[in-house]
Amino acid sequence: MHGPNPDALYPLAGFPRVVFLKNFITKPNIEVGNFSYYDDPDGAERFEERNVLHHFDFYGDRLVIGRFVAIGSGTRFVMNGANHAMGGFSTYPFNIFGEGWEKGFDMASWTGQSRGDTKIEDDVWFGMDCTVMPGVTIGAGAIVATNSTLVSNVPAYAVVGGNPARVIRMRYNEETIARLLAIAWWTWSAEEISSNLDLIRGDDLDALEQVAKQRKSMA
Repeated sequence: MHGPNPDALYPLAGFPRVVFLKNFITKPNIEVGNFSYYDDPDGAERFEERNVLHHFDFYGDRLVIGRFVAIGSGTRFVMNGANHAMGGFSTYPFNIFGEGWEKGFDMASWTGQSRGDTKIEDDVWFGMDCTVMPGVTIGAGAIVATNSTLVSNVPAYAVVGGNPARVIRMRYNEETIARLLAIAWWTWSAEEISSNLDLIRGDDLDALEQVAKQRKSMA
């Protein structure tokens, strides 16, 4: 037993609305880890086109999605290219229309506002219709409520919701979170995950931690 093939396009037989997302990514500025999936009844295969917005190569920002991320339908990632230059009196993007309006435009006044990469760490769960703004990092194990708009970083194992999204509660105390992040089960091989699946989806942290220690001792 080793779990599903991470290279499968449609991991649920007869259920084409769910895709293993990395297999539909073509752009080098988007990275997706194994087993992360997107669920959409209206063509999950088109995630790169419809759910990653204003993502231009010349801007240099990346969307990085870790392993075992569950993304509900309609969740979108707004990238830095959506910003307008804000250093002058008008924010109107005259330059993009050309016909002489591009003259004198300093590209750095736009790209210099970049908030950097958008990063979704491992084992994050998004409800439906969430919006992630540029440069946000969402920590491992976080849960994002449906219809949330994320404008700032989310701590690991936080439950967040709202517009703008705020921490509703933490899933565990600080000590437990530190132990879970040290275990980092999502970095294990598929065989190791399969062998310890009951512990990973259970609540016996001591036992899971013991397996992690044994694993390290054998490395």
